[in-house]
Amino acid sequence: MNARIDKKRFGPWALITGASSGIGREFARQIAASGINPVLVARRGPLLEELGRTLLREYGTQYRVVEADCSKPDLVSRLASATDDLDVGLVISNAGTAEPGRFLQRDRASMLELIRLNALSHLEIAHHFGERLARRRCGGLLLSGAMGAMIGLPFMAVESPSKAFVQTMGEALNVEFAPLGINVTVLVIAPTETAVISKIGLDHRNVPTKPARMKRMPVEQCVREGLAALVRNQATHIPGRANRIMNAIMPASAARRFIGKMLGEAVAAKTGTLATEAA
Repeated sequence: MNARIDKKRFGPWALITGASSGIGREFARQIAASGINPVLVARRGPLLEELGRTLLREYGTQYRVVEADCSKPDLVSRLASATDDLDVGLVISNAGTAEPGRFLQRDRASMLELIRLNALSHLEIAHHFGERLARRRCGGLLLSGAMGAMIGLPFMAVESPSKAFVQTMGEALNVEFAPLGINVTVLVIAPTETAVISKIGLDHRNVPTKPARMKRMPVEQCVREGLAALVRNQATHIPGRANRIMNAIMPASAARRFIGKMLGEAVAAKTGTLATEAA
């Protein structure tokens, strides 16, 4: 099942960053299924072209590919030059990554680049396209956050605050932009079936299915719920009823210890050290 969004309000064009795979790719598909033309943004141009052709064939939508690195300072200028001639009514700021590790053993330059990708790119996109959406007096902005970011995750001491920035910014803009006719939602992404899970070092062997909050959901459900929340102009949304319940009842300290233990074991496995050293 796909989300249905109003083409008149949120079209005729939508910009999606991180569109080459995973959640971003699914955003592009469900948005195209509503008849809105996608602007596909990511580093891997050939994958975007393949996706664009697929959407054209299946849904009859036009598409535009923008090969860009969201961690680079020239991001907004590249997006502006590529979209200034389009009526963009929906922006999905979805780019981000995670590289769990011990804080003191991480390279400072790579941490700063990660902050630019995970936080500053969302700020710049929200500001540039927010101005454009305000002029048209309608539209939507969806920002991808991360479940657990607000509690401070061990071994993600850079990723966690960068995504917390995105969430609090989105919550503020939800109120600020409402009089301008702009819906703003932060999709607080829970564990989802994407390549990022393996990149972090978590797979079916070491990701528990209990408690229920750790059960991975299909990308289709994650995206469908996110777009539905945007239509309702909900400030934040955690996809999955079980995830929402566990997020509400589990104390932050307990969640921090639980996730920290799991991430510590994953870091230890990737680096060949003892789990007790990682923790």
